Amino acid sequence: AVNALLFVACAATINRLTALLSPVALAVIMGYSYCKRFTWAAHLVLGLSLSIAPVGAYIALTGRFDWEPLKTPPALVVVLALLVLTWCGGFDIIYALQDADYDRAHGLHSIPQRFSLRTALAISVALHAVSVGALLWFGSYCPQGALLWTGEALFVAILAAEHLLVTPSRQRNIGIAFGTLNGLASLTLALFVIAQLIAG
Repeated sequence: AVNALLFVACAATINRLTALLSPVALAVIMGYSYCKRFTWAAHLVLGLSLSIAPVGAYIALTGRFDWEPLKTPPALVVVLALLVLTWCGGFDIIYALQDADYDRAHGLHSIPQRFSLRTALAISVALHAVSVGALLWFGSYCPQGALLWTGEALFVAILAAEHLLVTPSRQRNIGIAFGTLNGLASLTLALFVIAQLIAG
């Protein structure tokens, strides 16, 4: 409760819109913790809670959000949010594979609990396919160059590696796929995109 009040208070010091939207952000983030009690789509709620960050950053910097389809920069942060939502949702499904039996036994919900392991991994692949599309869309707004293309290629390769490492019959690599590779993916993409933006 103290942290929530501090969050709202800090948001209020930025601008009026961040103050008004801070309870919405809190509701999404705090609501995720309870989602497994009633929906197997909790992975997407986790993705949503992270994906509001680029939109929130834009609002913090500008104090507004004038949405028009395909208009940059608002469209850019929405595409980036889609990338984060589907990427996080996809890798959280991989992580949740190890909890499927526990979830069934305790009445909790998740995609691996609701569907077969093969179907759960197929949903994860589909979400990551959307992530790749969003990444290419996002990249089309950025200055074009070898650094950007390399960063995108490495990000896609790391996502592919996750799905090669974890299969329905081979789950011992979940820790590497979920933790190590996703940390590497985010760091790699950020470094190459920032380097391309600096290079122009």
